[in-house]
Amino acid sequence: MSQVKDTMSEWIETQVQDSIVQSVINKFKQRSEVGIKKYNTTLDREDLSQLDWINHAQEEAFDFCLYLERLKRYYEK
Repeated sequence: MSQVKDTMSEWIETQVQDSIVQSVINKFKQRSEVGIKKYNTTLDREDLSQLDWINHAQEEAFDFCLYLERLKRYYEK
């Protein structure tokens, strides 16, 4: 499986010409690695219900709104 991931990563790096897209892909990969180390699982896990996934997403969205509000206050000064 690791060999397949390496091959896919190499393919993405050669096919994606947009540096912004490449940067986001790299950040997704890094974020995934952090999550796997922290939680010892991937998003392929099947122990959560659909409602659990919705709750997790909602909590992330709440945090996102708080970060935006913090930045908004900074720029309104």
